[in-house]
Amino acid sequence: MAKGKAKIEIRNKRASFEYELLEHFTAGIVLTGSEIKSIRAGKASLVDSYCYFVAEELFIKNMNVAEYWWGSAFSRQDPRRDRKLLLTRRELNKLHRAVKEKGMTIVATRLFISDGGYAKVDISLARGKREFDKRESIKDKDMRRESQRREE
Repeated sequence: MAKGKAKIEIRNKRASFEYELLEHFTAGIVLTGSEIKSIRAGKASLVDSYCYFVAEELFIKNMNVAEYWWGSAFSRQDPRRDRKLLLTRRELNKLHRAVKEKGMTIVATRLFISDGGYAKVDISLARGKREFDKRESIKDKDMRRESQRREE
């Protein structure tokens, strides 16, 4: 398969419902073994994944990358292990300052394969929504759906 031909895009739909997404960043991921093959096969999930800092480095937790079914038993990795994210120092400092504020977190919103063939993650600086905000989101979604039905 030629680089850039795969249109793999795994989304975290729940993140936009649970959080108000404020700022977006694109980060590389440090993968080991055959994890990239599993991602190219679409065997990954971002449900309940979030990012945290350890000694000024950013890691993603709870991102599930299934074991590659054709891989050997010796190269098996934990599917939910923490993976390091690659960002510039300026972006890391900005995120680190923002996360120290109350109610701010970093969530993964999209996993994709870049044009160069590398796995990338879109992360967002987010603030949790309250219950009435979630109801309002549902109401807006229903209204958009109704207007689309009328147009058709």
